Amino acid sequence: MSQIEELSASLEDYLEAIYHVVSEKQAARAKDIARKTGVNSSSVTGALRSLAEKGYINYAPYDLITLTAKGQQHARDVVRRHEALKDFFIRVLFIESVEAEETACKMEHTVSRAVLDRIISLMEFIDLCPRAGTEWLQQFAARYDKDASRDECKGCLEQCIGGLRDLGGLDPDSGVTQSLSSLARGERGIIVKITGTGNVARQMKDSGANVGNIIEVEAVDEAGELITAKVMGYHLDLRKEDAEKVVVRMLS
Repeated sequence: MSQIEELSASLEDYLEAIYHVVSEKQAARAKDIARKTGVNSSSVTGALRSLAEKGYINYAPYDLITLTAKGQQHARDVVRRHEALKDFFIRVLFIESVEAEETACKMEHTVSRAVLDRIISLMEFIDLCPRAGTEWLQQFAARYDKDASRDECKGCLEQCIGGLRDLGGLDPDSGVTQSLSSLARGERGIIVKITGTGNVARQMKDSGANVGNIIEVEAVDEAGELITAKVMGYHLDLRKEDAEKVVVRMLS
């Protein structure tokens, strides 16, 4: 993936807002951005001109605003930073959603790609390691709240062995596997195989996802033909035929 050019925190906030509005409406107007950011119209206009001059958006007064390819890439990176941090605060540190959102907004502009990748890898490790997982995190939360027993966990070794046996490695021929298209909203799986080329291979390559990463289905349209998934902090829009090329092992 190419190096992301640095922008000020303020311009990244505008770019992120444009990304979300365009995702919902395919295009945006200055008033949509003002409403999304809670900033007055004159400030929005100045930011839009700056982003256009730098090649991130297509913009002209009173016209629709769209993202350029460069803007799309940078916006996706900002959104990835924001949501990965927010997920980490909520799922791992048990921070309340509102505070997690506010803190992610502040930190998304300064966290490096290397640190962010390490945070995402840590969350995947917690999900996959039989000594970690949901129960392990809940024990951390209880200990933080001083509700947990100080006794050492019993049977840790047996649980590890059982967990490894259940996981069965990442061999596509071991354990029960299914296509990503068969997962419902909110379900997650470990990627065990990516077949074919074309759109799905390109999106997976752009996101840095590969075998062993966790992918989550965020939404499925009413017809079941368009699937929105999240992997490595990125959001992917996949047609059903593309999602069928991603083989996963379900996570409980």
